[in-house]
Amino acid sequence: MSKQKITSFGEYIRGLREAEGLPLRKIAAQLDIDPSLLGKIERNERQPTKGQIKKIAEIFNQDESFLLSEILSDQIAYKILEEESDIDILKVAEEKVNYLKKKKNG
Repeated sequence: MSKQKITSFGEYIRGLREAEGLPLRKIAAQLDIDPSLLGKIERNERQPTKGQIKKIAEIFNQDESFLLSEILSDQIAYKILEEESDIDILKVAEEKVNYLKKKKNG
């Protein structure tokens, strides 16, 4: 599955699973979670833990940092939609991140 196509984290994971022809219950067992929880993750109704993301990366031979950035970008996108904010809020957030990095580093 191409990393260039824009999808949600859940859709991306479902696509990986389906591309390999693996049933939901098999991947859920490898993640040591209930299949219904994995289904909710794939439908973007629940967020996976960092530990689950790490296991998903291992199972599907994916870059863990890529998957972490995908889930974080989902969280940001959903928050902007939820608050009915303008996309310009991302510029403000970027400025704050830069400010906080400088402050943290000294």
